[in-house]
Amino acid sequence: MAIILGVDPGSRITGYGIIRVEGRTTEYIDSGCIRVGEKPWAERLQTIFHSLALLIGEYRPEEFAIEQVFMARNPDSALKLGQARGAAIVSAANSGLPVHEYSARQVKQSVVGNGGADKAQVQHMVQALLKLARKPQADAADALAIALCHAHMNQSLARVAGSGGRVRSGRMRHS
Repeated sequence: MAIILGVDPGSRITGYGIIRVEGRTTEYIDSGCIRVGEKPWAERLQTIFHSLALLIGEYRPEEFAIEQVFMARNPDSALKLGQARGAAIVSAANSGLPVHEYSARQVKQSVVGNGGADKAQVQHMVQALLKLARKPQADAADALAIALCHAHMNQSLARVAGSGGRVRSGRMRHS
């Protein structure tokens, strides 16, 4: 069993999603958004750091997954996003969590089956995969998708390890 905390970093809103994975069963635990408002920049980063530390303390995840930085058109926005990611990563590292990073394309491919999927498609698939009564808010859905992507990657690695790493005809051979 593993509890995974997925984080979709942002300079104004940081989404988080927490799931439990046991074998092939995935269970929704919690999700939401850390809203930092219009505080001074250093206080926003501190809010992200402390809010994630509280979530880590409450839910005790074993794994931490976060979206990689993409090159934004605006360099200032890219720098701020990088700093928000840094605050989140340090919060996880301070708690001794291994940090795993995935590109937006990897996350969408893993959850939707299409690396170019839009936010609505990600929300829909997260809702379906986790059997949620309603669609989560977009940033929370993205964070849950990051956690699901990490779970899928772990399951794929376990299958490869279980097969001795042998692959035949594009399909894995089970011993």
